[in-house]
Amino acid sequence: MSSAMSTSSTAPNSPSIPLTTPSPPTVAPSPRRDRAQSAAKPYKHTMAKTRKPTIVVSENLDGDPAKWLNRHADVVHMSHEDEPAFHRALKSAEGLLVRTYTKVNDKLLKAAPKLKVVGRAGVGLDNISIAACTRHNVRVVSTPAANTQAVVEYVFALMFDAVRPRLYLDSYVPPPRYHQYRRQHVTRQLNELILGILGMGRIGRRVAQVGHAVGMRVLYNDILTRRQLELPPDDPSEFVDTTTLFAEADVLTIHVDGRRSNRHIIDKQVLMSLKPSCIIINAARGMLVNHDDLNTWSHIAEQYGGMALLEVQDPEPPPDDFPLFDRPNVKLLPHLAARTHTALANMNWVVRDVVAVLQGKEPDHPAN
Repeated sequence: MSSAMSTSSTAPNSPSIPLTTPSPPTVAPSPRRDRAQSAAKPYKHTMAKTRKPTIVVSENLDGDPAKWLNRHADVVHMSHEDEPAFHRALKSAEGLLVRTYTKVNDKLLKAAPKLKVVGRAGVGLDNISIAACTRHNVRVVSTPAANTQAVVEYVFALMFDAVRPRLYLDSYVPPPRYHQYRRQHVTRQLNELILGILGMGRIGRRVAQVGHAVGMRVLYNDILTRRQLELPPDDPSEFVDTTTLFAEADVLTIHVDGRRSNRHIIDKQVLMSLKPSCIIINAARGMLVNHDDLNTWSHIAEQYGGMALLEVQDPEPPPDDFPLFDRPNVKLLPHLAARTHTALANMNWVVRDVVAVLQGKEPDHPAN
């Protein structure tokens, strides 16, 4: 091969030859020379264009992650709400990108015979059957730490709204009324309250850190031990059993996952064991709270200042006959805790792991 490359590149020096000298006979190129010349051609001329995988996006995806995905895949945007069209799109899908409301189960997977990976642009995997995906040899990836900061900020915003409500002036107020406001609006401080955390995962641990920072005593309960939770030795959070947690918490914030056994974990028995002045915050999953039982508790707690702040509900959106709409000490919010530009971008970047799987690489955040 080296001799062929040599003869095809540089001819030896020779004296000038008169123009009248006949040209040398044409010599047929050797196969070895042809191969050497072909090998020297630019790679782009000899490499066939790589086929892009087909990825179906069933819920919103935008920004830089969407642009990045379009460069690496043939992207089909098809809402899960249009089931016939969605299932037609799934026939050719190798990847599927979902958020909160697309249910990934055996029915969906049977409609997607080429599917290799499901990406959840978010944290919880409640809407994805990991077992079903594993049976169908489909990888599941997510963004487990994408919205921790956003949710923690939101939880404390709700807490401050409840404990330290603001009164805004939008017009002139006569002096007597102004001073009346100052006499009437006297509240508690957060550092006087016991913060109870049910579930000490990523968000629960960060809530505990902020609670300590503002001087709160923090109690928690989790099915994992301190070592399994990797709490630092000097973390002042106190592990207690659920009976103690519910009895002592002035603020109870819920951060457990959506496994089936956690459904209605906050029920009549738990609610009746709380202080009637307790502030309940649910920014995790709507199905964790029995709303009928909470309705009953809210009537009792109302006269003591107890309230519930529900960032999530079951179902979403809540129907028009939802039992908590008319309760003055129950506030419903439209699932906004993770809705910051940074958190949404973090969640959208699950596209990297989706493409990695389709390229035969190991993803950074696999769920199975």
